[in-house]
Amino acid sequence: MKFNIIIIFSLIVLSSCNTKTKKKDTKTKKISSIQKKKASISISRDKYKDQLYGFWLGQCIANWTGLVTEMDKIGNIGEIKTGDFYTRDDWGKPDQPSIWSEGVPSDLSSTIDFVFKNSDEIWGADDDTDIEFMYQHLLYINKVNILTPKQIQNGWLKHIKPEEENYLWVSNQKAFDLMKAGVLPPETGSPKLNEHYDMIDAQLTTEIFGLFAPTRPDIALKIAELPIQTAARQEAEDISKFYVSMYSLVYATNSNSSIKEKLLWMSSKSREILPNESYPAKMYDYTRLLYESGIPWEQTRDSLYYRYQVNQKDGYNITSRNLYCNGCFAAGINFAASLVSLFYGEGDLKETIKIGALVGWDSDNPTATWGGLIGFIIGKGGIESTFGRTFSNRFNIHRTRQNFPGNGISTFEDMSKKGLMVTNRVVLEELDGEIDEENNIWIIPLKQ
Repeated sequence: MKFNIIIIFSLIVLSSCNTKTKKKDTKTKKISSIQKKKASISISRDKYKDQLYGFWLGQCIANWTGLVTEMDKIGNIGEIKTGDFYTRDDWGKPDQPSIWSEGVPSDLSSTIDFVFKNSDEIWGADDDTDIEFMYQHLLYINKVNILTPKQIQNGWLKHIKPEEENYLWVSNQKAFDLMKAGVLPPETGSPKLNEHYDMIDAQLTTEIFGLFAPTRPDIALKIAELPIQTAARQEAEDISKFYVSMYSLVYATNSNSSIKEKLLWMSSKSREILPNESYPAKMYDYTRLLYESGIPWEQTRDSLYYRYQVNQKDGYNITSRNLYCNGCFAAGINFAASLVSLFYGEGDLKETIKIGALVGWDSDNPTATWGGLIGFIIGKGGIESTFGRTFSNRFNIHRTRQNFPGNGISTFEDMSKKGLMVTNRVVLEELDGEIDEENNIWIIPLKQ
């Protein structure tokens, strides 16, 4: 009997110990769960879809406004001279002819002003939107996160018109010619085969990849690498990576910060991609320094012109190469110009577009880049509130490209829906994210 009592007492003690252990494990598990929650970010998929709509709409407004002044002002060195650069006082005044318009101002607007499309009109594709549209389409129909060389080649050959007047320029045109001859990316952007590898082309065709990998520029750059290298190398490639990184970092910013603060932080983080001794890094540092000094944007733009095109500082030697229009399509000078509108626009969509249109060179391209980014940040409603009006939601990809469904007429709703589906796959398969179906949100682990 005494033996049985001892056994029973022992079992009670052991049971008590096991109970305590289980409680401790449960507590540990709860702490771990909290820690995991803190190391992740939640993103509403409904909001993200609206922001993707804002991206396309913001790009179109900025693109078409920038087209009014595209190549009006490229400086006064080389064979082509265009007189004094525009200033803020030129906004609303008559447009001056571009370098190729044979003395005729833009037919988009008689004055330097915003270009809009009303609800009964259709936005036309341009080189700032059409290849991004094509890349999204290829990711969507192929159900992949990373396009293969063959998928890119097949896409270009199917959707780009074979004739010369096909809205391709310099590096993109050369890449297309090489693809037609059987050359696959990334060799289409190799300096050995493509003498235009350091032009602007890749900058305006790949920013969208940043939106497919929210908070993770490393993943965004992985999926954008081949599209970038399709038309760019060296400094032009680095500049393109800068833009992709900027787009990817929107949701990595402090949600309580102003748009100005967010953009400055995003640009500082993306600056880390640029090799310190490269001219893009030095352009960034110099432009940021002048902006923070408080001088007007016109003075900063003029200083960039003299520093890089006249005096060829920091290894930027475009002028000595005697290119057509003094390399007005070059990646470098247009990168510097884009930073002027980014910094001085301070997150204000209207002001950013205005400065981008007036700053000079290939004015529609950098302007469209920031119009798309700020448009994404504030979404469709934010854009409509900014301008106090509504806009057309229709988009004609067949203005510049071919062989798309619906005779080329799409809507921003459909484009944002497809972009959301591409992003959804990247979030799940590349970012190790999850979907909270009940609340329709992504839960994305933050990179440690």
